[in-house]
Amino acid sequence: MGVPRTTAELLAGYQAADDIEAADLAMIRDLTAAPGDPWSRSMPLHLTASALIVQPRTARVLLRWHERLASWLQIGGHGDPGETDPVDVVLREGQEESGLRDLRPWPGAELRHVVVVSVPASDREPAHHHADLRFVLATETPDAAHPERPTAPLRWLTMPEAHDLVVEDNLRETLSRVERLFVRADVI
Repeated sequence: MGVPRTTAELLAGYQAADDIEAADLAMIRDLTAAPGDPWSRSMPLHLTASALIVQPRTARVLLRWHERLASWLQIGGHGDPGETDPVDVVLREGQEESGLRDLRPWPGAELRHVVVVSVPASDREPAHHHADLRFVLATETPDAAHPERPTAPLRWLTMPEAHDLVVEDNLRETLSRVERLFVRADVI
């Protein structure tokens, strides 16, 4: 997807919206400045990339059921070995989790939100934290969306429906930021 960007390049000019995001941004900048691979799942804090998939014409957003967390969330996840461009990570994850092949950053490839989230322990891994880099991806073929597996259904929602369904405050904030993008694009 164009010229690869490092995480440090994306974070360099990013401005936090509030004190909570500023603290998360500082942790993520420290993570990317430290030696080692910030995407490595072996670290207790590691990078992930996620996105809200939108259909700009209808101002709808796609959410995915996350079975382990029992919650409706955005798409996204871990980088594969060798991946370093967060936009490439989120595009791959978006295609895998939604089946949509026409995903593109919208309205551009800017970083939209940074969040450090706690992930509870499971039978496969200890509790850890994701340093999540959030973007917005758009599709013009929303009806082509299909879940990667039956236990991860997808739902297209209006912004009010999404706000009602989401329980995590950090994702509500991401939704609000996307809603402002729709207003600027004169969609809603």
